Amino acid sequence: MFATGIENSIPTINDGKTRVDQMEAAHFYKYWREDFDAVQELGIHFLRFGPPLHKTFLGPQKYDWEFADLTLGELKRRDITPIVDLCHFGVPDWIGNFQNPDFPILFAEYAAAFAERYPWVQLYTPVNEMFICAVFSAKYGWWNEQMRTDTSFVTALKHIVKANVLAMLEILKRRADAIFIQSESSEYFHADSPKAIHLAENMNSRRFLSLDLNYGRRVDSGMYEYLMDNGMTKEEYHFFLNNRIKQHCILGNDYYRTNEHRVFEDGHTTSSGEVFGYTEITRQYYNRYQLPVMHTETNLVEGPVGDEAVQWLWKEWANVLRLRNVGIPTVGFTWYSLIDQVDWDTALREQNGHVNPLGLFDLNRNIRNVGRAYKKLIKDWREVLPASSLCLVVPVVTPSQYELQAAKEQEEKARESLDGKENDMGLAGSGQ
Repeated sequence: MFATGIENSIPTINDGKTRVDQMEAAHFYKYWREDFDAVQELGIHFLRFGPPLHKTFLGPQKYDWEFADLTLGELKRRDITPIVDLCHFGVPDWIGNFQNPDFPILFAEYAAAFAERYPWVQLYTPVNEMFICAVFSAKYGWWNEQMRTDTSFVTALKHIVKANVLAMLEILKRRADAIFIQSESSEYFHADSPKAIHLAENMNSRRFLSLDLNYGRRVDSGMYEYLMDNGMTKEEYHFFLNNRIKQHCILGNDYYRTNEHRVFEDGHTTSSGEVFGYTEITRQYYNRYQLPVMHTETNLVEGPVGDEAVQWLWKEWANVLRLRNVGIPTVGFTWYSLIDQVDWDTALREQNGHVNPLGLFDLNRNIRNVGRAYKKLIKDWREVLPASSLCLVVPVVTPSQYELQAAKEQEEKARESLDGKENDMGLAGSGQ
């Protein structure tokens, strides 16, 4: 699955008074038809996309589907398969922030309503980058609740992951063969000195918390104590163990140069740049979860030479091929995002209007060098990869196939498995 994305980040800053809407900053609301043209120009059939949550979810059981109907209807007409991103770094003002214990139930209701309205949608990322969302909102103090304690972090994390799990359950009730492609940040923490080893080990354990809970995996003993010491109850913990639906999931992981960190003995961290790289860090996540992998985000600034992003694309693609060659089932790659981003140089903490040249196209919708390179990469590899596949078939139903008999039979078979029969979804290597 070669993919790109339309970023729909919507965190709040300034104590919740200012909404940062990346779709607005990138002029997507005005140029969305041209952006879908660009997706097709590249030969891309899969698009990470979702309607902006704050403009769509107006209150309990109150929705404005106008923009979602327009955009998703157009994707369906073009037979572009969306990987629907329902919640990206923020919630509507009426919910408040991720400290709100009502958020999981409210979000599950929204996911249920969405799945009812768009039954042809099969692929979902219910909550994007759960770990990063909790860290930036409730540990670093950058977004949303802008808190900085372990207790606020654990509170945000348990609410975010519970929302993701409940959303998956609600979607499966309505689309039994739904597939959930997590988009989670792949992290690693390197000790700067022997005195920093213990700190780095703790951080390397903590990086797995969101996916451990999401996939119903028992956390390590140290992390169990950490969760209990910071507000999670045994009942809340057992919710995750008792709602284990990883057999419906693909381990989507994101990797940037900023995903590896250098840890110092006083506890502060800096970006280390690429040390291990995508292949080694993904191997660590795969060994832990035993799920098919998709590289769901990467990018690099197009620098002064003009080929920096092109070289990064080649390097990341080489890493993906390496994973496949060593037997890790790998099903997709994503350059994120389609259009240049704005103010990510300050992690959306400030509204400076700084254009970050990270997209396949610039904000004037002119293709960048990396866009041309990605188009050629897709053309060169699309027909080669299936012939060398490791007997892994992701049972994707494209929008144009939704009404076909084979698609209906696949969903019925999945429905039978949900009712307690043998699971036959076809996600080989899912470690059920």
